[in-house]
Amino acid sequence: MTQAGKSTLMKVLLGIYTPEEGTVTYKGKKVNFTSPLDALHSGIAMIHQEISLIPTMDVTENIWLGRENQFMKAGMIHKKARYEKTEELLKQLDIKLDIKALVKNLSVAQMQMVELIRATSYGADVIIMDEPTSALADDEVKTLYRIVADLSRKGVSIIFISHKLEEIFDICDRVSVYRDGQYIATRDCTDITQPELVNMIAGRDITNLFPKQTAEIGDVVLEVKNFNRIGVFKDINFSVRRGEILGISGLVGAGRSEIMRAVFGSDPKDSGEVFIDGRQVRIRNPKDALDNGLAMLTEDRMRSGSIYALSVKANTTIAVLGRLCNKMGVIDSKKEREVFEENRDMMAVKCSSEKQLISQLSGGNQQKVLIGRWLLTEPKVLIVDEPTRGIDVGSKSEIHKLLSTLAGKGMAIIMISSELPEILGMSDRILVIRHGRVVCECDRAEATQESLITHAFGASQA
Repeated sequence: MTQAGKSTLMKVLLGIYTPEEGTVTYKGKKVNFTSPLDALHSGIAMIHQEISLIPTMDVTENIWLGRENQFMKAGMIHKKARYEKTEELLKQLDIKLDIKALVKNLSVAQMQMVELIRATSYGADVIIMDEPTSALADDEVKTLYRIVADLSRKGVSIIFISHKLEEIFDICDRVSVYRDGQYIATRDCTDITQPELVNMIAGRDITNLFPKQTAEIGDVVLEVKNFNRIGVFKDINFSVRRGEILGISGLVGAGRSEIMRAVFGSDPKDSGEVFIDGRQVRIRNPKDALDNGLAMLTEDRMRSGSIYALSVKANTTIAVLGRLCNKMGVIDSKKEREVFEENRDMMAVKCSSEKQLISQLSGGNQQKVLIGRWLLTEPKVLIVDEPTRGIDVGSKSEIHKLLSTLAGKGMAIIMISSELPEILGMSDRILVIRHGRVVCECDRAEATQESLITHAFGASQA
């Protein structure tokens, strides 16, 4: 199988997928849910890894979607009552959010919190959380931990799917491991160490999660000068050299991704200059960026990375289709297949065939497909935004090794990450962003978790 099976198993439980064999026992009775609504009515809710909100509706409308009849008065939705009920719910959960904001204007982290609020609003007996902290800042993670603890004390059962090992030990009582569609084992969290859990998940010994090789640091490839966007970032100046991994740290919402998207031409800027190999270039859109040797892996695989309706092959080759066309402008299918197969093997992507939908792959394999896509463009600079978010520890190690190898071959890499061990383990140099400004620049040898956190929060270092 191409997936560990955790999310798929939960979808079977919810009635999204039909099992070929086996039984589900719930509250002492065998059940066979035919839809997520069926499961909800029985008291089981799920926060999916993929955001499932409606962008053009506001927060309140999304939370109560499908339950509008609770607020009907004389045949009309009593919006004031619905807003009041939502405010009451947020107060109970101690979450601060603009309940009238359109979802499309929220950050990924805020969308994740809306998903959490919606799931708890059902008063379910079982809540399944699939990678619920993948896009959350530290304070939001603490809020989630508190909510999980409160729900547990009230008798709610929580199934918590996560690739972040530290949070498994922080909040879980037991841990079950799945690998390549197979159940491996269940252990009490007090009876297993983190290295033992890592090896169970990977199916092999992983002695170094951050296999950073020593690379020769060369000349400056990319230089960004005086980047500004009103209300988003200000006075951004930095450079990255051949063979260097430049880590970008800071809190979620600090402006890290916005800066890099502006460099890549995906987001606007008000002023600023970009230089490639000492030559000023004009980047108005991602095509300009690609033409000048930049490539960017975005933080949101589902919304701005993968094209879920297309195959693994199509998602791999889409950035280089121009090179795969014959003189008539028609894609050479044989050449495309050869390019895909070579890239698939290089990236060690597990898929059943070239026609398999990318949505059917595990998070780790999806990420490897997307990185492979951008490597086909032969970039001088590769920007990776949260490259290991929501993937298993084995895939994390593989991606870290790949990034280190690419740097060793002279590629300049910019890595945005919310995980401090990743930043510290993989970066040659680190920038910390706070409120849209660079507040710290340091070499790897000088950096510590404490110093990066201090700069990110703007706290005193006394």
